Amino acid sequence: MRRKIRVLVGKPGLDGHDRGAKVVAAALRDAGMEVIYTGLHQTPAQVVEAAIQEDVDVVALSILSGAHMTLFPEVLAMMRERGIGDRLLSGGGIIPPDDMETLAKMGVGRLFGPGASTQEIAKYIRDWFDQQHAATVVAAPAPHAGRAAAQRASSATGSQRQARRSKRAAAKAREASSAKRAAARGRRGAAKRGRPEPAGSGASRKRR
Repeated sequence: MRRKIRVLVGKPGLDGHDRGAKVVAAALRDAGMEVIYTGLHQTPAQVVEAAIQEDVDVVALSILSGAHMTLFPEVLAMMRERGIGDRLLSGGGIIPPDDMETLAKMGVGRLFGPGASTQEIAKYIRDWFDQQHAATVVAAPAPHAGRAAAQRASSATGSQRQARRSKRAAAKAREASSAKRAAARGRRGAAKRGRPEPAGSGASRKRR
């Protein structure tokens, strides 16, 4: 069963306009994701620390101050230093296409400019997550299939127990039979030793 994608929406730097970030955060929540919003005036270190503490899959930065060529690389470098470089670093703001391309070459994910569709942003994040975690997305088994599997397992266990009981019973029967035969041989031997020898036998003549 697919787990919820966790997204951190951050506002690093001196940018004091967070209306767009809040709109995106609400849209991602509506799309079924868990969203953590850091608030205004966060340092790159604070953003990365929050991403680690919240164990997020995606860090999305909203930058309208023009400092994107400083803040994105700094956050990316800290993410790699702190061991979460495999998480997606994305975001948006007033970012020229050339700068988007330069940041993409550094390892930053897709960036979105003004007027971007929130549905498109959610789809991009979900597609990235599915590609990264395809091996861990498992469909939930049908309830009747689970019951059938449990019944088969219970039946197999019962058969194994019955087979073990049959083997133990057979072994006990063999032991009892062997004991009876040994007792019978002992009785026959004792009877032979206590029987008197016939008169005129060689053994009797030697003793006389």
